[in-house]
Amino acid sequence: MWEDVEELLPVDGLSGIFVGRIWSPEGEGGPLPVRVRDDGVYDLSHLAPTLAEILNLPDAASIIRASDGRRVGETQSALANSAYDRRNPELPYYLAPSDLQATKAAGVTFVKSMLERVIEEQARGDLKLAEEIRLNIADQIGGSLRDIDPGSEAAERVKMVLLEKGLWSQYLEVGIGPDAEIFTKCQPLASVGIGAQIGIHPKSIWNNPEPEAVLSINSRGQIIGATLGNDVNLRDFEGRSALLLGKAKDNRASSALGPFIRLFDDSFDLDDVRQMQIVLRVAGEDGFVMEGSSSLSEISRDLQALAEATVNESNQFPDGVMLYTGTMFAPTEDRDAAGQGFTHHVGDVVSISNNKLGKLVNRVEHCDQIAPWSFGISHLMQNLAKRGML
Repeated sequence: MWEDVEELLPVDGLSGIFVGRIWSPEGEGGPLPVRVRDDGVYDLSHLAPTLAEILNLPDAASIIRASDGRRVGETQSALANSAYDRRNPELPYYLAPSDLQATKAAGVTFVKSMLERVIEEQARGDLKLAEEIRLNIADQIGGSLRDIDPGSEAAERVKMVLLEKGLWSQYLEVGIGPDAEIFTKCQPLASVGIGAQIGIHPKSIWNNPEPEAVLSINSRGQIIGATLGNDVNLRDFEGRSALLLGKAKDNRASSALGPFIRLFDDSFDLDDVRQMQIVLRVAGEDGFVMEGSSSLSEISRDLQALAEATVNESNQFPDGVMLYTGTMFAPTEDRDAAGQGFTHHVGDVVSISNNKLGKLVNRVEHCDQIAPWSFGISHLMQNLAKRGML
């Protein structure tokens, strides 16, 4: 899935504060929260047994920076061993950099992807009809929405115009209306990490990757860092009915995170995330290559507003949250036939990258062909108890 593990690291190396999780084969074997540095991987379990607990510490970045954990391996060796198809289970490899945190996602946060959701809804999963609708309405409503502040009086006026034209949609409601869409992407511990397979439902014929920045939010609602994510999406299922969102979004291995969380410090903060360019590359076994990008500078709702819409006086998350922030990337490039747009093939290698966060790489497979998820919260607690970490 990659030629050189160095390409998976941030351009400036690991000079910031990067944390993650590895599977350690020592003793009983099990997950360890770690700090990842250029000179190696360092155990953080003396601070707490789970990454969620560590990130909930007051000023977690400073505590981690001052931590003197034991070295448990080489950064590059663990990366090389993370590819699922050449993994040695007797050596450390990276897991998704989250454990007990809730995994949430913000939907329809960019105008471009919002229009694609409207098209999905109107087409109800029909690829050919989607292309006709795309040509029909994009010019008509796209330009008038780009500078609209969600929830504003101007947004309400646009809503009235679109209602008159018969073009109003529930996706436009959450795109420019007062309330953000925040949904559950998957269960805690269900996300996969660097080098793992990502899952597409076997009955889906229209689907795509969603390259996103993912915020790490602590139990107090503070954004403390960011990582990369793939919010794998089934466009046909969601297009048939928004009530199928759970089936479109939450399937085996349909959430990928990593390779690490970069915590905020003097070298990296929320403004860096606000200006991020998230780059996508899909390379198929059929020779097909698709490239694109998503700029967070074009997001319709500020990242802080998305965090506040997630953690607030009405809803708390004592273990913290990993929050997908949405994407403006909605691929329409034809792959199999004219007018049918893009959809995944089994074997596609999906790379999502950013200079400050590194590169997340995964390979596409049907969900039912990926080994079942069998390590949930109860298994984690039992494992930590056996290893004397509780």
